[in-house]
Amino acid sequence: MARIRVTMEVGRDGVAVITISNPPVNALHPTIIAGLKEKYTEAMKRDDVKAIVLTGDAGKFSGGFDINIFKQIHKTGNLSLLPDVSVELLVNVMEDATKPSVAAIQGLALGGGLELAMGCHARISTPEVQLGLPELTLGVIPGFGGTQRLPRLVGLSKATELMLQSKFIRAKEGKEYGLIDAVASADELVEVSRLWALDIAERRKPWISSLRRTDRLGSLSEARAILKAARQQAKRIAPNMPQHQACLDAIEEGIEFGGYAGVLKEAKIFKGLVLSSTSRGLVHFFFAQRATSKIPGVTDVGLKPRQIKKVAVIGGGLMGSGIATALILNNIPVILKEVNSNFLQRGQKMIAGNLEGLVQKGSLTKEKMNKALSLLKGVLDYSEFKNVDMVIEAVIEKVPLKQSIFAEIEKVCPTHCILATNTSTIDLNIVGERTNSQDRIVGAHFFSPAHVMPLLEIVRTEKTSPQVTLDLMTVGKIIKKVPVVVGNCTGFAVNRTFFPYTQGAHLLVNLGVDVFRIDRVISSFGMPMGPFQLQDLAGYGVALAVKDIYSSAFMGRTADSGLLELLVEDGRNGKSNGKGYYLYQKGSKPKPDPSVQSIIEESRRRANIMPGGKPISVSDQDILEMVFFPVVNEACRVMDEKIVIQPSDLDIASVLGMGFPKYRGGLVFWADSVGASYIYSRLNKWAEMYGGFFKPSSFLEERAKKGLPLSMASTSPSPASRARL
Repeated sequence: MARIRVTMEVGRDGVAVITISNPPVNALHPTIIAGLKEKYTEAMKRDDVKAIVLTGDAGKFSGGFDINIFKQIHKTGNLSLLPDVSVELLVNVMEDATKPSVAAIQGLALGGGLELAMGCHARISTPEVQLGLPELTLGVIPGFGGTQRLPRLVGLSKATELMLQSKFIRAKEGKEYGLIDAVASADELVEVSRLWALDIAERRKPWISSLRRTDRLGSLSEARAILKAARQQAKRIAPNMPQHQACLDAIEEGIEFGGYAGVLKEAKIFKGLVLSSTSRGLVHFFFAQRATSKIPGVTDVGLKPRQIKKVAVIGGGLMGSGIATALILNNIPVILKEVNSNFLQRGQKMIAGNLEGLVQKGSLTKEKMNKALSLLKGVLDYSEFKNVDMVIEAVIEKVPLKQSIFAEIEKVCPTHCILATNTSTIDLNIVGERTNSQDRIVGAHFFSPAHVMPLLEIVRTEKTSPQVTLDLMTVGKIIKKVPVVVGNCTGFAVNRTFFPYTQGAHLLVNLGVDVFRIDRVISSFGMPMGPFQLQDLAGYGVALAVKDIYSSAFMGRTADSGLLELLVEDGRNGKSNGKGYYLYQKGSKPKPDPSVQSIIEESRRRANIMPGGKPISVSDQDILEMVFFPVVNEACRVMDEKIVIQPSDLDIASVLGMGFPKYRGGLVFWADSVGASYIYSRLNKWAEMYGGFFKPSSFLEERAKKGLPLSMASTSPSPASRARL
């Protein structure tokens, strides 16, 4: 393993090339910061050094500050682990030095890496370089002077956009904005930078300290107007995240009182945010996502992924068309199978519509759209399946239909072909019951819309081969999904954990709580929308199809409600026909439908569970907890039964699959911040009042009584436990 170090070589031209080396992305570990101070101090003392070029090893400048240090601070609360980079290194040692520095940027300069480059007196980069300040995605702000230098280099409006949206840009944009001084090829980068540094030293080019520039900031009144607009936007898009407003506070300080005052304010704010719950949650999520790619018995046994050259998708409905879109977008040819030409044409139109939508958003070119469509072939039988490497079945949730499809494709597909199902609920052993290829059967559970949602839940049975699991993980990464490997049970990890989410909301409604109030409380917590608007968006078909499956699998702990049936009887199906709990008109936001109230009243009358026939009185916190604590309770059962490899997998799945707010760290992380004993006591109370739906699991009870966090769970799955309910 390469050593973390900073090296310096002085050439005959008098330029010292200082190189950061900390593979794979040259993260700014405290050892690197100390090394930079040391080499810069040495360079200043040496008579044979006229100027400095700062660069990174192995084709990368720097990916930013070492996030492992944040992890250590969150564990210990020890802020002294943070080195003083802003003033001690960037201002005193680099920017105010008697010899100029030029940053030679290759590969990437992100976060602290870009801040380091902005502390130099010029920046030269290769064309493909990635530049950005994504610190807000970790719950903090740029802490090495970025809030001060970026506005002074690119202008206040562009700088706030780049920071608040954590945008990455390439060298071409960087040069247009004024962040990059020149672009050079990788072969010429260091040489061009050396000459530039000498030109600054000998005053042939301007010696510019970015912290002291004011020419790009505009007048004070203009700056205040930009910041006011940015604050309003941040309030709208990030209402529960303090780092956005804090970033603007630091920028404003510099505008009002100068760059040096801004740097001091930034450092103070940064240290305060590092210990915030938001930063703890986002840093946890960062590491949890990386942990999903390590699967015992799969990724650690020397297997190599096989190439998946062609995939067949059975079913061209909403899910099938989305899956096919994701595949062809990433250059994997698809055979789309449907039962008749009308359904096939509809599926192909949906795929084309998905791609056209991406073109309209500017995220896909017409040329790439046409190339993707050329990889799609529609068929009405299985004759083309003889040369596919994977089949993904995506038909409706009916067990006999899925069983007959798998029995058929086993006969026609090659023996190496992976047989995958997109079922969201049904036990895979039941799906593949009529086949002799249990080792090839795997769940490929996408989330709707499949070409947009980032999660791929990979479901393996006790018989699924490690090779098949690895191959599907690899395909997931190729199509830009985050694969999370889980065990087999009804609903798997995500839908099983979240089935109480909607049921809890329905129970509250039948207890007299207003539908639209529940949605407001849940969306205020940070979910993209409340459970009832989500049902409208998804349509009622899937929920009705799986209702009996859950009732049978989880007998005694479901909260059955007839509300959906009543809505369907009234001719409602949510957004798809413009009428559900809300009314939907093209070009308008959904509006609560007052006429749904009579249906809700009928549901309450039939349920007959309101104490004394009167609506219960609950606070917003009660609503939040009665919806989410049963979800946490089911997550405890999922962990106890070793359906997930590690608790943090549920955090990733809850955020990427269900929209749980990322800044809360995911479902289990959030639950630990609330405390097992509190959750247990609340569920116990409600179980006595309203029945088995709220009954705490033995796993939750044990941790509550021992004062242990829920995430302290040893959940490495054994082959036998993966098949358990």
